[in-house]
Amino acid sequence: MQKIANDIKESRFKQMYLLYGEEDYLRKQYRDRLTKALIDPEDTMNYHYFEGKNTVPEKLIDLAETMPFLAERRVIVVENSGFFKSAQDKLADYLKEVPETTVFLFVEEQVDKRGRLYKACKDNGYAAEFAAQDEQVLKRWILGMIQKEGKQITQRALDEFLERTGTDMANISSELEKLFCYTMDKEDIASADVDAVCVRQINNRIFEMIEKVAAKQQKAALDLYYDLIALKEPPMRILFLIARQFNLLYQTKLLRGKGYDNKSIGSKLSLAPFIASKYMSQAVKFKTGELRKAMEECVAAEERVKTGKMSDTLAVELLIIKFSS
Repeated sequence: MQKIANDIKESRFKQMYLLYGEEDYLRKQYRDRLTKALIDPEDTMNYHYFEGKNTVPEKLIDLAETMPFLAERRVIVVENSGFFKSAQDKLADYLKEVPETTVFLFVEEQVDKRGRLYKACKDNGYAAEFAAQDEQVLKRWILGMIQKEGKQITQRALDEFLERTGTDMANISSELEKLFCYTMDKEDIASADVDAVCVRQINNRIFEMIEKVAAKQQKAALDLYYDLIALKEPPMRILFLIARQFNLLYQTKLLRGKGYDNKSIGSKLSLAPFIASKYMSQAVKFKTGELRKAMEECVAAEERVKTGKMSDTLAVELLIIKFSS
């Protein structure tokens, strides 16, 4: 990321950039910064944007070979093409000889680092990975924005805010805007402010629901389920998230049993370390056999719904009742 910032500052650009990784907010931020530095996006003669898996590599090559019209360079932005997860030998070969007047900007969530296209971008340009940020990085980022607003926040409120928003930086940014508006007339942000305006993400609600299931607090678990239904969350999506939760807890428990620490578990399961820590705390409340049984029951509940033996709402409700009894 610092390399890209330096390129923008010095106006010395590579022939191609690959921005990839699961942190969507950062990918888009750097995409926009690079695009703005390279060219005016309103320059429709020399700026080209392609999105999706229907993008044709041959068309990109044809454009790259065309001299820019009354401009220093032609900029081709390709987003979510899926190219970096499939064989694109022709494009990979072409990237070795891109004209100096053309800059490619690829933006992808997932890439195969073994692929020729990834290696071509890395060898002939710059590849930047935007991974999910850990708790400390997110907290520093949040505190920086809060300070820019001339405000301050208690540690407790900060912890609660991050617990509610999760690690998605776009969601964090959106919730911060709401929090700033709500506390417009005061300097200090307290837990009560966070509780008043910040929405608890569905994954957090599912986590809390499973927590109540583990504690055999059946009414509380069902109340959380009914709240999600009232918020128009489809029962089958809730079932999917419950199954995912039990699966993550199962894997967490197995990895912990093999001696892995929270950071290693987070890396293997693509979870931030502090999220992995929360999963570890919850996993110890279940036996390994219980978690395996829960996953099997989730599959059985889905089958009952798909075969018409039971309604989706009832199937999930009975699942919650069974494991919270």
